[in-house]
Amino acid sequence: MSAAAPTALLEVEQIEVVYGRARAVNGATVSIAEGSITAIVGPNGAGKTSLVKAVSGLQPLRAGQIRFRGQPIDALAEREIAALGIAVVPEGRRVFAKMTVLENLRMGAYLRPRGGEVARTLEAVFEAFPRLRERQTQRAGSLSGGEQQMLAIGRALMAAPRLILADEMSQGLAPVIVQEVYRRLLEVNRRGVTILLVEQNARLAFTLANVVYVMEQGRVVLEGSSAEVAASEHVQRAYLGVG
Repeated sequence: MSAAAPTALLEVEQIEVVYGRARAVNGATVSIAEGSITAIVGPNGAGKTSLVKAVSGLQPLRAGQIRFRGQPIDALAEREIAALGIAVVPEGRRVFAKMTVLENLRMGAYLRPRGGEVARTLEAVFEAFPRLRERQTQRAGSLSGGEQQMLAIGRALMAAPRLILADEMSQGLAPVIVQEVYRRLLEVNRRGVTILLVEQNARLAFTLANVVYVMEQGRVVLEGSSAEVAASEHVQRAYLGVG
């Protein structure tokens, strides 16, 4: 008798998200394996960010269920979901501009008791992002876009998460900076943190992710390994500029 397949870290099952009369997510199902990088790609308005908001507790569901480590979380508040080990790197970075880099990072650990573990996490963040150590006394608003993105990742890591939801991290950044930011994110994944990557840059997503979901008009229209999805004629034509 074969062993049962391990439970996915995150399961999003047939969810619907609405804003008034507009349906942003329409029956989407996504499964995230522990230790993986899973990407969701699609055009603006596809429902990608709405799905992330639903997982993080920022947007209620109209239907469906979300489970983390096998337990339903869709009725929980944002703070309760964060306490379970889900951290968000939000679209647009949203650092606290008037606070210092160090103050921003400490905000990421607001649910953890102060002490040696938080100090060790801070040191690990500084090792991963040396520029944040160099600029720890500067106001976050004075950082470049790439540095702010690193700060947003570092702030999420301060929560000691099991899962990071990274929303449109390449937005507004020069390609060379995007490469550096994502190189750091890959290092985070190698240390055992699972990542759900929402990205409009399909080429980048296929390079980074193990599994890719394509969302259009609120639905998942294609899913599979990065290589399988990239080989789809529709994806090559619509997202990769081939054919």
